[in-house]
Parts: sequence; structure tokens; C-alpha cells
Amino acid sequence: MGRGRVVLERIENKINRQVTFSKRRNGLLKKAYELSVLCDAQVALIISSSRGKLYEFGSTDVNKILERYRQCCYSLQGNVAENETQNLYQEVSKLKVKYESLQLSQRHLLGEDLEKLRLKELVNLENQLDKTLSKARQRKTEMMYDRLEELRQKENDLGEKNKQLKSELEEVEGHAQATLQSPGGLPLTKDNRTESEDPTLRLQIWDHQPVPQEKATDDDQRRTMVGGSKSNCNQRGWLL
Repeated sequence: MGRGRVVLERIENKINRQVTFSKRRNGLLKKAYELSVLCDAQVALIISSSRGKLYEFGSTDVNKILERYRQCCYSLQGNVAENETQNLYQEVSKLKVKYESLQLSQRHLLGEDLEKLRLKELVNLENQLDKTLSKARQRKTEMMYDRLEELRQKENDLGEKNKQLKSELEEVEGHAQATLQSPGGLPLTKDNRTESEDPTLRLQIWDHQPVPQEKATDDDQRRTMVGGSKSNCNQRGWLL
């Protein structure tokens, strides 16, 4: 029967783990040696155990192989840095050209440096200015309409408030007028209105009104004259 498939996971038993480490370490060193001999390759192998022990194998000097590895890594890093520098330089150059082009376009829009432009370029510039002017006018009109709408809304609100205040003022004036017209300074209610409209009360008030002095004097004179005439008639009758 064939060997069962080994599950690749940590061996919990320390003795079994140490035995397995020794067997597989020796096998790995053997494979490295065979690779260096068969393929004429420079092989450097470093193994560190769980206990901190180091095991190494080198087809030649291990230090020389490691130094060669470091030089190769540094050269790769240097190439990457150099490529990044070149890319950044290209990006800066593109941005610089774009910035100069934008500055030139801005000067043309302001009417500067137009001597170098050809007829076609001047026509394109004129069309661009016409479009810009049309958009600016359209935006200005929209803003003016919005402002006008806001002012109309404010006008409507103020009109509503004015109507409300006018209604409240009329109500206060009506209440004050009713208070002044009622007898005794009391509000003119239904009871007060009935009493003030009583004809007997009006007659009594009229009878007790004082008579003016001039009118009283005229009445006295008339009574004196009537009395004098009667006495004279009596005297004349007696004399007769």
C-alpha cells in the first residue's frame, strides 16, 4: 500500500516535530547539493530552527552569494527609483506645457498678443468669445428673474401683513368708539342700549335740564307784561 497524504500543519508533539525537522533538513540540504552539482548553479541555503540554531549550505562561499544577492536587489531598487524620477519629470514637463498654453489662451481672451494669430485662429477666438458672452448674459438674466421672483414674494408677504394689521386696527377703533358712545363710559351692550333708548328716561333728563339765563329773563318780562295788563283792565272796570 502507498503512503497516505501528509497534512501540512504544525506538529504538536515536540519529539515528532524535532524528528521531522531533522529528516526534512537533511533532505533539503541534499537537494541543494544535487542542484548545484547537476546544474552548475551557485546555491546558498540558510535554515533556522525553532530553537534558534542556524544551518547553512553553500556550493561556493555563502557570503559571496549573499553579496551578489544584495547588489542585485539594490540595483533593482535603483532602477525603480530612476524610473519613478523619469515619470515625475515627464509629468512636470506636461503640466508646464499645459500651464503655458492656458496662460497664452487667457492673454488672447483679454485681447493681448493677437498679432501672432492667423485668421482662422482669430475667427475661432471670436466664436469662443461670442459663446462666452451669450452664456454670461443668459446667467445674468436668470439671476435677475430669480431676484424679481424673490421681491414679488416679499411684496405679497408684506401685503398680507398689511391687511392683517389694518383689520386689527379697525377692530380696535370699533371697540374704542363703542366704549365712548355707551353711557357711563361702559361698553355699549344690549342692556345699556335699551336703557338709553327709553323715552321716559329721555323726558326726565329733558325736564331736569337747566334753563338758560337769557331765556328765563324773557319769560319773566312776558309774565310781568301780562300781569300789568290784567291789573289795568281791572282798574278800568272799577273806575267805570
